[in-house]
Amino acid sequence: MKLRAKKLVIAAALFTVALLGIRAVVPGDNLFEVSKNLEIFATLYKELNLYYVDETQPGDLMKTGIDAMLESLDPYTNYITESNIEDYRFMTTGQYGGIGSLIRTVDGEVFISEPYEDSPAQKAGLKAGDKLIKIDGVSIKGKNQEQISSLLKGQSGTDLTVKYDRFGEVDEVTLKREDIKIPDVPYYGMIDEKVGYISLNSFTQTASKEVRKAFVELKNEHGMQKLIFDLRGNGGGLLGEAINIVNFFVPKGQEVVRTKGKIPEWDKTYIALNEPLDAEIPLVVLVDQSSASASEIVSGSLQDLDRAIIIGNTSFGKGLVQQTKDLQYNSKLKLTVAKYYIPSGRCIQKLDYSHKNSDGIVEAVPDSLLKKFQTLNGREVIDGRGIEPDIKVENEEFPHILVSLLTENLFFKYANEYARDHTQIASAADFDLSDEEYSDFVKYLKGQSYQYTTDTEKEFEKLVDIAKEEKYYSITEEAFNKMEEAISSKKNNDLELFKSEIEPILENEIVSRYYFQKGRIENSLAEDLAIDSSLQILANADEYSKLLKP
Repeated sequence: MKLRAKKLVIAAALFTVALLGIRAVVPGDNLFEVSKNLEIFATLYKELNLYYVDETQPGDLMKTGIDAMLESLDPYTNYITESNIEDYRFMTTGQYGGIGSLIRTVDGEVFISEPYEDSPAQKAGLKAGDKLIKIDGVSIKGKNQEQISSLLKGQSGTDLTVKYDRFGEVDEVTLKREDIKIPDVPYYGMIDEKVGYISLNSFTQTASKEVRKAFVELKNEHGMQKLIFDLRGNGGGLLGEAINIVNFFVPKGQEVVRTKGKIPEWDKTYIALNEPLDAEIPLVVLVDQSSASASEIVSGSLQDLDRAIIIGNTSFGKGLVQQTKDLQYNSKLKLTVAKYYIPSGRCIQKLDYSHKNSDGIVEAVPDSLLKKFQTLNGREVIDGRGIEPDIKVENEEFPHILVSLLTENLFFKYANEYARDHTQIASAADFDLSDEEYSDFVKYLKGQSYQYTTDTEKEFEKLVDIAKEEKYYSITEEAFNKMEEAISSKKNNDLELFKSEIEPILENEIVSRYYFQKGRIENSLAEDLAIDSSLQILANADEYSKLLKP
């Protein structure tokens, strides 16, 4: 106890020493308030750990306090401990040491979900559907996905042994971990003779390099004359990479984005520093509700400069800039330091974290406070709502049976069996299930458990309850029973009724067994409404130009 008390006194003293450095960074008006509360916190922390009735964990207490403090600000201001530093590096570089495979939990068991192409997992013969049993002799029973992922990761060049079950046959394989780099551009190619397509799923340190490579190859080697640039599902990343990518399509010297913070250090203007790859090529940028941050800088800047048609759904609305500060003991603080403003002058931040309601809930900037801005050509745009597309493509709502099949992992399970029985399939773009193969899937589902309630069933149940309350049910019970039978009979035909919605999802899952992530993306393009809309607008030069004018 004496040793522990001594350590806590030292910790409190360190707080006091820290006060001496406060003057250099805290404005005079706040200096007393910051110093006072640091002293209170240091004293409270010492007394709590010394005298609380039960044994405490000082490190956990401090982490809880820090997390709670940062949580009161915004979700992007985070404390990164030394033990989580690898996760932080992965976010900025897209690189980690491991076997290169996604894993997923199915029916309480953990399976290889999708090995990356040319990864140690794929080269060692591991396949989607392999159930993990032991990793380096350690049983995974009772471990969650995060714990298992930690066992698979490690320093590049180190060996690990994986014991797995494939359709009832247990086997073991030794792999050598490698540096796994998740590509920023998972797929690019030509959709037709003139239109190229580039998918960008993150903004790590190699994003602009990969986009440049894809663009140059499509243009110089495949004759690309128009481009669809897909930022859907891209949650953002490094600001500098976003600026570089905008620069590919706008003239040198063009302002791309500004940042404004509390201190002058963060009032900066970023311009295009290089000559563009192509400042004239007709360009469509795809966004959705998950396109955020750096994705919104790219799409928003190109929209404000009337350089691209934006198609899809309104983006997430994150106009906040983060910077990472090094702390003691190899920890870091990632904090929001500024807001960014795209060329029209608007900030697209949707949620106002500085004003929370009485329940502590963050709300969107009210419509009454939204401001109107103009693009380079004079088109009207607004702030505070993310990037609103020039052409909106509504997401299709999945039928209830499709949601149930996904939830129960039945596409995943069936694709594993299909791959076991078929050594090869047609190319990713050309693969289609035959009617006979779809019928086999329907037969497979008869032995599986999945349940769902249709909207019709929900409304029918409400009708029955109302009829019983009003005492009409007893005199119309026979009619209700017939209606229930009719609804049930119709539901039994849902696999055929919704075949056009179910089949593409199943085909996409099967394709991934042979062509990995690239194949998934290529296969999905044929059934993509946003792609169809993009091709239509790119095929009509007059309509394309008209959309870019007020």
